[in-house]
Amino acid sequence: MLIAEKVLVVAGVGPGLGQAVAVRAAQHGADVVLAARTESLLADVAGKVTAAGRRALAVPTDLTDETAVRRLVDAALTEFGRVDALVQNAFAMPPMRSLGKVDLDEMRSGFDANVLAALNTIRLFTPALVESGGSVVVVNSAVLRHSRRPFGPYKVVKAGLLAVAQNLASELGPKGVRVNSVAPGWIWADTLRAWFEYQGLQRGVPARQIYDEVAASTDLRRLPEPDEVADAILFLASDLARGITGACLDVNCGEFHH
Repeated sequence: MLIAEKVLVVAGVGPGLGQAVAVRAAQHGADVVLAARTESLLADVAGKVTAAGRRALAVPTDLTDETAVRRLVDAALTEFGRVDALVQNAFAMPPMRSLGKVDLDEMRSGFDANVLAALNTIRLFTPALVESGGSVVVVNSAVLRHSRRPFGPYKVVKAGLLAVAQNLASELGPKGVRVNSVAPGWIWADTLRAWFEYQGLQRGVPARQIYDEVAASTDLRRLPEPDEVADAILFLASDLARGITGACLDVNCGEFHH
């Protein structure tokens, strides 16, 4: 029970990793606060948390809206009285073009939606995390480890997010708050399955062949699943990682070594 009797906030609940973090947190003994814009998704994930025997609070939230995030913080503290961990999982896809051609206004928008929104969320939760001696885990990406086209704007955004996490680790460490990151590679969930099926149709090959080709670049010859990334996140949020801050843990089945 990695985080038994803790209160964990998942800022950015999606059908893949965000849901996995919430459900695995409940299975490891935590109550969970769920934040995302889609109410139907929140209700579905909240049901899975309660089915695992823990309390869930679903708060529809636009995480780019400071007023909405303040309401999220207030709702979490009103319901549970504390926050022990914040998982910053919210993400908006930056433009996928080379840096030589990308529209700079689109890049600014991507930076605001991913980096500044994450910083704002963490800052607003900081007083509660200081009170509990809690931790933050920021979901980053394996894009940090390569410079493939057309991922330049994506890498710029994620590099900025890593800098935020590392500098906050230094700023909040003296107050007893740890800040770490995870950098997943491919995550074998519905979105990636659909992408591989599309590529297979385009090439006239089975989707499994696409999977095998991509997995061949990893040491384990497979792609990580949401629960595996979620478990790494919960490890960093737990007391087992009490001596770790400012770190970025790769979860990619050995696609990249760092």
